Amino acid sequence: MTTSNNSSTPDESGEVLGADAGNTTEKDPSNWVTGDEPMTGAQRSYLDTLARDAGETISADLNKAEASEEIDRLQGKTDRG
Repeated sequence: MTTSNNSSTPDESGEVLGADAGNTTEKDPSNWVTGDEPMTGAQRSYLDTLARDAGETISADLNKAEASEEIDRLQGKTDRG
């Protein structure tokens, strides 16, 4: 099977990834199995950046699900989403 980085046409199965795929596998963060674990280092760093850009302070003890929800909210507020 050949792939192309700039192709926007589906493969033989009709499946696509990216902007045209319509993310059907995305789960609500509150339903994540690991959602109650502490946020990851990447989430913490990105939240710090977003919160600064938004002029907000956010608790540093969020879990993964809470961090994801805050990231979504702040991305909308800062036009980074």
